Amino acid sequence: MQLMSALKSRAGVFEALQYRDFRLFWIGQLVGVLGFQMLIISQGWLIYDLTGSKIQLGLVGLSAAVPAIVLNLFGGVVADKINPKRLIMVSQSIAGLNVTVLATLILTGLIQPWHIMAGAFAWGALGAFDQPSRQAMFPHLIDRRSMMNAVALNSMVWQSTRIVGPAIAGIFIDRFGAALTYYLAGAGFFIFVLFLAAVRMPQIIRKRTSSFLRDLMAGVTYFLNNHIFTFLLGLTFFNSFFGLSYIQLMPVFQKDILQVGASGLGALMGASGVGALIGTLVIASLGDVKRKGAIIIGGSLAFGLLLVLFGYSSWLPVSLVLVALAGGASSIYMILAQSTLQLLVPDEFRGRVMGFWGMSFNIMPLGGFQAGILANYFGAPLTVALGGSAVIAFALLAAARNPEVRRLGTRTTGA
Repeated sequence: MQLMSALKSRAGVFEALQYRDFRLFWIGQLVGVLGFQMLIISQGWLIYDLTGSKIQLGLVGLSAAVPAIVLNLFGGVVADKINPKRLIMVSQSIAGLNVTVLATLILTGLIQPWHIMAGAFAWGALGAFDQPSRQAMFPHLIDRRSMMNAVALNSMVWQSTRIVGPAIAGIFIDRFGAALTYYLAGAGFFIFVLFLAAVRMPQIIRKRTSSFLRDLMAGVTYFLNNHIFTFLLGLTFFNSFFGLSYIQLMPVFQKDILQVGASGLGALMGASGVGALIGTLVIASLGDVKRKGAIIIGGSLAFGLLLVLFGYSSWLPVSLVLVALAGGASSIYMILAQSTLQLLVPDEFRGRVMGFWGMSFNIMPLGGFQAGILANYFGAPLTVALGGSAVIAFALLAAARNPEVRRLGTRTTGA
């Protein structure tokens, strides 16, 4: 009897994969994101190896964040107007070509810091259109009852590849150099395009509008008039800008504080991914949980506290445990926040609202830039601790001032 229950529980974790087109989308995304995770770790290692500058490390984040922030809402409008599948295929193809060119520059010894900055800028611009399109696309590949599971599975892609991608990249950089990891990342983007080509995207009925600007303003007005949306997006902003900025400083902790090699950097990033994956699996198996507001607030408090502790850890084993627990806490409350957003928003505004979400989520590189500046003057430990404290402060303020947030969980199917 216990065995049957366990088997059903496992099946529930992968419920949304019963849909053929979501399954193809998910597998292709898994390969593409694996390449992206390898790219992120390689990019940070390469720029710090070339320059030894914390500010340059932060500038890479700034190069990706500026176009992502400026263009993401426009990307959301586009996702509401044209076929999101085609848009993703185009953006992924261009990204794959971009990374392949950079890999060749590394291999030939011609790579310069500005090349890395330019590559990051291109990925940020492409992501501004790619991410809202992904968020607008996958709800049409599943039944609505599987929405939370599909969100968790999408998150699982990012969390699981955070384990494997950095570990592979760290080992390959140590043994073969960064060029190979860039080539593999480019191949991952192209493979995702091939899987997308096989996805049967259902026709989406869209309302005709008179202008791009009117669509944009309608999305802004709809978003600002919903207090739950503004809370969920504020939560995502603080998580990405202040909380996850510690990722940009990982090379500093690896080299200057923990004093380990590139493999140690991969282990740190991988440990964060392990914790995040475990948190994702827990949420994916639970279904539609109650008291979402309490879990979201509690998870953000735990995440902030763990970051404060990690900032002042100088022993690798303790640091690995802390980043793993932080990854789990962040994963749990962010999946609940995103799935709630997806359930509340109507299809008419999905791309634009998820464009707002993308702006908040993609601001992490800009958070990395401010973290790099602060770390240059005050040190990486204090910078990470301040970031964790900011996450805690927002969660406490939101819980204290907005009773609707505390009651969140009883109204996830309507606006």
